[in-house]
Amino acid sequence: MMARHDTARTLAALVDRARAKGPARIAVADAAQEVVLVTMRRAMEEGLAEPHLVGPRAEIEPLAAAIGFKLDETCLHDSGGDVDAARLAVGLVRDGKADVVMKGNLHTDVFMRVLLDAETGLRVPDKRVSHLFLLEVPGHDRLLGTTDAAINIAPDLAAKAQICQNAIDAFHAIGVAEPRLAVLSAVETVTASIGSTLDAASLTLMARRGQITGAIVDGPLAFDNAVSPRAVAEKGIISEVAGRADILLVPDLVSGNMLAKALEYLGGAKAAALALGLAAPAILTSRADTEETRIASLALASLLWRSGCAPGPTGMGEELHRTLRAAPMAEADCHPLPLRDLAE
Repeated sequence: MMARHDTARTLAALVDRARAKGPARIAVADAAQEVVLVTMRRAMEEGLAEPHLVGPRAEIEPLAAAIGFKLDETCLHDSGGDVDAARLAVGLVRDGKADVVMKGNLHTDVFMRVLLDAETGLRVPDKRVSHLFLLEVPGHDRLLGTTDAAINIAPDLAAKAQICQNAIDAFHAIGVAEPRLAVLSAVETVTASIGSTLDAASLTLMARRGQITGAIVDGPLAFDNAVSPRAVAEKGIISEVAGRADILLVPDLVSGNMLAKALEYLGGAKAAALALGLAAPAILTSRADTEETRIASLALASLLWRSGCAPGPTGMGEELHRTLRAAPMAEADCHPLPLRDLAE
């Protein structure tokens, strides 16, 4: 049986693990950006990825030539603007010609709307789409997942349960057999006037009764109680999760986005980012993200694809296509990053 933490504890180690498993086919939606091409060239050279670069040929080819990235016809897919590039990249996954879709040089809201399209996207019936930041925080002893900080604005209890399950399944894919999930609020006591504490208590009970599976779930917990053994000892909190959380479920998008960005910009954290709950992993990085962040996100997506955390369309493009068209989803009740500056 897998140990509870048979996993990489740094993003670099996660990349090594993904590299050892061989390349995934990555469809990049609008690859007309130098950092995107540098990332994909490196991923190809290191055996992490087989790139499928989608976007305007007239823009991609000179950028690739300038960095010495030799393209062939099998990896370059000419398209029109942002929406056309996103649709073509998603179409490669739907048709079983790519395993993972990656956001390139286009706005997040454009990318997400194509992913969530009821007819031509990657929505899966009865699955909620959510976002995961995987953070390597200096001085912390494990990778820390934060969800949902980018897609679901103000999830209700049912939505939070699905967001939890998506994150838990992702942690299984990176080797954590039984992650500890802390449901965050401002306090560690159930307080009628603070709605997030009531949701936290309900989620804890749902996990105990098998409605959320594969993790130890506890809440409400304040952030310090979730990650700091010292804070837990000082407050006398008795919990299997407190001070040792692998995953942080935040109350809403605003608090989660602030937390993730505070850890990154003030705490020096490194990050990987994915959209979960789709028919294939979707790499959801910022256009300003570094090559290292993109490589880490690519590695995380590759591990999720290989684990079966997403259905994985390899070799079943027509079957996946029929399934998705037979059960189109209603218009998404989540909102992909309504404020452009959240993930540009």
